[in-house]
Amino acid sequence: LSSMAKDGPNWDGLLKWSLSHADGTQPTRQLSEEDRKWFMEAMQSQTVDVVKRMKEITLVMQTPEHVLVDHGVTPQDIEDLLDELQEHVESIDMANDLHSIGGLIPLLGFLKNSHANIRAKAADVVRTIVQNNPRSQELVMEANGLESLLSNFTSDADVHVQTQALGAISSLVRHNKAGVTAFKLDNGYAGLRDALASDSVRFQRKALNFLQYLLQEDVSDRSVATGLGFATVLIHLASSDDAETREAALGVLLELAREKNDGRGCSSVELRQLLEERIEGISSMSHEDLETVKEERQLVDALWSVCYNEPSSLGEKGLLVLPGEDALPPDVASKLLEPLLRASAANGSATEKKEEPVKLL
Repeated sequence: LSSMAKDGPNWDGLLKWSLSHADGTQPTRQLSEEDRKWFMEAMQSQTVDVVKRMKEITLVMQTPEHVLVDHGVTPQDIEDLLDELQEHVESIDMANDLHSIGGLIPLLGFLKNSHANIRAKAADVVRTIVQNNPRSQELVMEANGLESLLSNFTSDADVHVQTQALGAISSLVRHNKAGVTAFKLDNGYAGLRDALASDSVRFQRKALNFLQYLLQEDVSDRSVATGLGFATVLIHLASSDDAETREAALGVLLELAREKNDGRGCSSVELRQLLEERIEGISSMSHEDLETVKEERQLVDALWSVCYNEPSSLGEKGLLVLPGEDALPPDVASKLLEPLLRASAANGSATEKKEEPVKLL
């Protein structure tokens, strides 16, 4: 909100005022009615200023492009405005207010702007608006925002625009069943497969993380992903030079490997070859490098265990847990175990099966 300091309340004054009411000698001090009123008005004027500013930005967004051009407004000016808007809508209340002041529809319109940077920035603002915000997710869905984002994700000529659109889709459909369904019906999985084959590491990583989320949310999608030939491209990415990409690809392969019904998740010669290569690669790493690939070591071992029903050789080589490391950091444990625990709970036999996930690791 720095750009509004001159219009907003006197922050120095507010700070001095609040410090004068907390001299440290007493836990609390009763505020006089007058003090309380002054403070509330000062705080409220800031909120009013933000809404006023968002209305001004909305007015610009609603103005036809040729009119803006005639008035000397450049694409860079629009990007700067969207940057400022993004700061304001980080507050959930402001994000939800944007629709009521008429700003959401023109913002979604910018997804079709002729300038790639504006399309990318608009998607990033949408991502901020819908993040952990069911009300705004609903509003964006109702305004057909998902369709525009999907179009940019799958068909835009600019990979940065595609990446930002995927980031927005990922936030839009998270914990939003209608969004996930619409994504699948619109060939979203085919779009993800194309993204994994992209030259952009950032685009690949976003696609891998989103794919893992989808497979954990709906285990029946594992066979869909296997049928679409994801395993081949994932095996390729799991031997990438980029450690984060390898780790993410191994995480998705682990999801697919749990699809035991038809055995396809594990049956390929290429997967076994990949895991043997990864074990060999890990075995020849320096201690320092081993520490940086902690999750990768756990994932390779978990995949081997799930697929071949035996521990990998990493354990006996002492490379699974290094001296001074915990057996399994909580974040990895929850990532690996959550789908298994969820599945066993769904079978109504969580108590009997409690030991099973531990064996798989």
